[in-house]
Amino acid sequence: MAEAEQQPGSSPEDDVPHIPANLSFMVPKKEIHMVPDMGKWKRSQAYVDYIGFILTLNEGVKGKKLRCEYKVSESIENLLALLNTLDRWIDETPPIDQPSRFGNKAFRLWYTKLDQEAENLLCSVIPPALGAAVPEVALYLKEAVGNSTRIDYGTGHEAAFAAFLCCLCKIGVLRVDDQLAIVFRVFDRYLKLMRKLQKTYRMEPAGSQGVWGLDDFQFLPFIWGSSQLVDHPTLEPRHFVDEKIVNEHHKDYMFMECIKFINEMKTGPFAEHSNQLWNISAVPTWSKVNQGLIRMYKAECLEKFPVIQHFKFGSLLPILSVKP
Repeated sequence: MAEAEQQPGSSPEDDVPHIPANLSFMVPKKEIHMVPDMGKWKRSQAYVDYIGFILTLNEGVKGKKLRCEYKVSESIENLLALLNTLDRWIDETPPIDQPSRFGNKAFRLWYTKLDQEAENLLCSVIPPALGAAVPEVALYLKEAVGNSTRIDYGTGHEAAFAAFLCCLCKIGVLRVDDQLAIVFRVFDRYLKLMRKLQKTYRMEPAGSQGVWGLDDFQFLPFIWGSSQLVDHPTLEPRHFVDEKIVNEHHKDYMFMECIKFINEMKTGPFAEHSNQLWNISAVPTWSKVNQGLIRMYKAECLEKFPVIQHFKFGSLLPILSVKP
């Protein structure tokens, strides 16, 4: 799944994962300051590793239901406990009365707690032998929940969570046989957490394109969710605009769960409030939907300066160019 996993010494039997001896961990920092810097990103090791991670998981979940059988390792359980803690903090930090309808300032209190406790939380996920990696990995976790100044959330924050998971793979905390659990347990739990944050604190969509965007907040669950549905015997792309079918299948398919959430949050004709998704429903097969969404993700998220300017680079996801 990630480079570090295929190196000698990274077999599941090892208590301590192998990482290159010359790797010096660092707190990730901003490297994309202007539009011309986007070339550095597209040529970087970080880009290659990030998109490789997304596509590996995409292949891994193909044709599989959320409720299928798969291994749940101790590392996965620890990650779920971490996300459950963040969820509990929402309950402990209720919205405050304020004149503005959107962007409840209580989110800043919740975020301050995460900012202060992220490294402590990660000590329950990352073994002591890899303690030096904690500050680097923690940065991606803190970037993954939204912006505390603007009180918004979007695909750049979602990408930070994928980067967080990718880093855990690179240091060997997550392994090749964790693939299904990464998407079906950890990422699915993260989605539920983000939906709760969005609803509780009325977070604004970050850089939303309105009805012309795929979704106000997420993108990756549509990619992985469409892969789950490839070669499904009865469900076709045209079916996801049928609310009854969505309600029947949302517990098995991430794509349907996303549509269910949109139906709950938005009113009016689907073709008007989610025009891009409506157009996708006319694509003949899930395989074509999946391929099209990957192309769209690269073009609309990974190659857009407003999204990638916030991405941070460290030792695990470096800005260094890929060697030809």
